[in-house]
Amino acid sequence: MVARVFALPILCAALGCSSTGSGRPGTGLEGGVEAGPEGGSEGGLEAGFDAGPRIADDSAQANRAACAYARGALPAETLGASTPITGEIPVDNIVIVMMENHSFDQYFGHLNQYASRTDIESAPASTTNPDTDAGLQPWVHAPHLCSLDTDHTWAGTRKEIDNGMMDGFAQVNQGTPVPAAPDGGKLDPSLGSGGRSLWWYDQTDLPFYYELANTFALADHYHSSVPGPTWPNRTFFYAATSFGGTQTGGAFPLADQSKYPYPGNPLSILDELEDSSVSWTYYSDSVLATPILLYGPGWQNRWQRTVSAKFADFLSAASAGQLPAVSFVDPNLNISSSGSGSESDEHPPGDIQEGQQFVSQVVQAVMTSPQWSHTALFITYDEHGGFYDHVSPPAACAPDTIAPILVSGDMTKGGFDLYGIRVLLIAVSPYAKKGYVGHRLYDHTSLTRFIEAKFALPALTARDANAEPPTDLFDFVNPPAFLTPPIIASPTIDPAGLAYCTATFGK
Repeated sequence: MVARVFALPILCAALGCSSTGSGRPGTGLEGGVEAGPEGGSEGGLEAGFDAGPRIADDSAQANRAACAYARGALPAETLGASTPITGEIPVDNIVIVMMENHSFDQYFGHLNQYASRTDIESAPASTTNPDTDAGLQPWVHAPHLCSLDTDHTWAGTRKEIDNGMMDGFAQVNQGTPVPAAPDGGKLDPSLGSGGRSLWWYDQTDLPFYYELANTFALADHYHSSVPGPTWPNRTFFYAATSFGGTQTGGAFPLADQSKYPYPGNPLSILDELEDSSVSWTYYSDSVLATPILLYGPGWQNRWQRTVSAKFADFLSAASAGQLPAVSFVDPNLNISSSGSGSESDEHPPGDIQEGQQFVSQVVQAVMTSPQWSHTALFITYDEHGGFYDHVSPPAACAPDTIAPILVSGDMTKGGFDLYGIRVLLIAVSPYAKKGYVGHRLYDHTSLTRFIEAKFALPALTARDANAEPPTDLFDFVNPPAFLTPPIIASPTIDPAGLAYCTATFGK
């Protein structure tokens, strides 16, 4: 293991900072502060590390809005003085859970009613989308806990957004081909209706999620990173770019490994953590582990140690108080438009109850762990899955100069300078603000930046360099609100709902 070094942050001018960052000029890193011991869970900073003078909040925010920062910029250079970094973030263990394919409005569009509040950004009850027959499809309570998959391709998502009108969902998803029934017979063609893209759920369907969000902290302006499917969004979380990738499956582009030798020039947050002796593990029972999308099938050989484990190992490590500094926890990923009615990732046509139960296991494991008092758990979704949300995605900082690599026949205009459709983010921690809803703009690279802010890691691209970590969801100064974890009932599986999903879509 090579000790990681960091440049001391520079004092920014009153209206701006360097757009290049000082943490990673060229392919190396310039000296300053050495990392801690190999494998330590505290992160790669020596005791007494001083970030030096910090930029004013309004100047930092203006610079980020102008995309002024680039690869290599340290969090101390890009985040205002009131944003906590390193030792000001009193958590030693970060857990990230990324589920699949549901929008904020679809899941939490009725959280206002449940929580008796009005400040959560939600779609109006009278919301409609035009359909292909010159009619209107209403935003309605879902009749089932599963549905045929909806369009979340690069081209389809742009049509759903419709230049910010957010009215293309029903038309894009009308007439989706319906597969054969599990017994070989024919399914009802209405399963392919565009109206399913406007189905919503509430506490009667997702009781655990609603209680969790009402108890801990929620962000209601958290967007996926890309207006498109799973693979580019998941790679944005790890690498703050998709290296041009716009599709799930097919010839998804791997990064040119020769340009990112390890150690020395990190390709992803995994390299940065490893190079800084910050312990981490990827936990999943999925055959296709997300890091494969970045490094290829031999991804685990890059660091010459065992870096992945099964979900049962996560549960055991949490119980024993042996979680690493950063845990990446994935459900059993379907990552395709096919699948069955019973899957833990919530990807259609899976029963959403199965995923809720998986997340409940993660939450209960974290809250009952000896490490609970210094843990931050984030729960989010990789992208909207083709389901309606009323918030128009805002402009984003392009991560790099790589243009979108489109599938054959796709003439969609647009680059990586637009956020994807809104998804949910819940922060579960002793330090989470009780019942708080934050309205600041975030995307997946905000979680990347949170990890970088905690461990003083340089930005991977211009996207995470200009991202704001979701620190407003926490109160790191006052005594923890949930030092004694709350009791939230584990969800049960409605057998009738599951039976419909498995009978309709298979198992």
